Amino acid sequence: MSLRLTGSLPKRLHVGRYAAFTLRWNSTVVRDPEFTSLPDIEPARLEIVKTQSPRLPPPASDLVFGHTFTDHMLTIPWSARIGWDTPKIVPYGPLSLLPSSSILHYAQTIFEGMKAYRDEKGKVMLFRPDMNMKRMNSSAQRVALPTFNGDALIHLIKELIRIDKHWIPQQTGYSLYVRPTLISTEAAIGVHPPADALLFVICSPVGPYYSKGFKPVGLYGTTEYVRAAPGGTGAYKLGVNYAPGVVAQKLAAKLGYDQNLWLYGPEHHLTEVGTMNLFVVFKTEDGSLELVTPPLDGMILPGVTRDSVLELAKGHASGQHKIPGLGDKLTVSERPVTMKEVKDASQSGRLVELFGTGTAAVISPVDRIGYLGEDVQIPTGPDGMGPVSKPIWQELVGRQIGTIPSDWSVVVTE
Repeated sequence: MSLRLTGSLPKRLHVGRYAAFTLRWNSTVVRDPEFTSLPDIEPARLEIVKTQSPRLPPPASDLVFGHTFTDHMLTIPWSARIGWDTPKIVPYGPLSLLPSSSILHYAQTIFEGMKAYRDEKGKVMLFRPDMNMKRMNSSAQRVALPTFNGDALIHLIKELIRIDKHWIPQQTGYSLYVRPTLISTEAAIGVHPPADALLFVICSPVGPYYSKGFKPVGLYGTTEYVRAAPGGTGAYKLGVNYAPGVVAQKLAAKLGYDQNLWLYGPEHHLTEVGTMNLFVVFKTEDGSLELVTPPLDGMILPGVTRDSVLELAKGHASGQHKIPGLGDKLTVSERPVTMKEVKDASQSGRLVELFGTGTAAVISPVDRIGYLGEDVQIPTGPDGMGPVSKPIWQELVGRQIGTIPSDWSVVVTE
């Protein structure tokens, strides 16, 4: 994964500034030059050891997100001496780590979240896995973990899914959550690039995030804590980014809200919703709609769902691919948004909707934001969604489950 920085990083970060630099994605996955002299992941070396005690998948109605895992997992060790070693698909089970393993002391771990879907004919598909591989390599570079060939890992993930595809529930809205993870395993205490690492992939059958229809959530505008800052790690999917958010979530729940809204700087710029990206829809003076999301400024995680929503909305606005049910007067912006703009729009009737996006929920509508002692009200439709989020959600889910043909869906098995 290669990154290109546009703009310059100032010698001093001014408090009032929203962004220090802009993070842009290149279209290809490029390994870190530091690791190119070592062997890359080689799918042809894959060894498979199937479980002798296969389990019966539980009823779909009993699934709780992230609590049930399939029979097998993929493991690929790496070392600075020999590079990527033999990939293995083995029975799901404990990992062996010494107490001195650097992951346990310095949190050198990254992960991804992606889903495999089964269509009505039984075909299994992954949704935009190339995007996950690009981001995973970017995250690996940020914490000095080894990079890898993303296509090779996708090939191995497909094989893992083929073996455990019967764990994907047949019911509509269910899927297989796939969690690739890379950790440092060097048995030595000291802050430095690890000499040993382990990449592993586990899978979990999951149900629809909103099993009983869309329920808008209330957010607490968090000013007590900061998720990320310019020049930090907010743009990367690192384990270390998530643990500090738990206390903010606890505070939001204590105050009666479902999730926290991360605000940044003295002007309270909107950044992310809990662990999701954020979109706002405003009504402009001429009656058209503006779909806005904060830019990838180094603090925002480049979500796959975020990118998908943007691509769909831009395609509709340009006329390249019209989305049924979405109005023609739509503009799409990646720009800073402050709570003052949201509050003023709510009071003047120009705020149309606000929602989060992510792999788990796809789209999560919001109906209020607790901000400085009062609630800013967010409009929602009769079914909980808004006039922009609903048609985009329908298009996006259709592409994920295969009812709408798309090159974003990568076939795992027919």
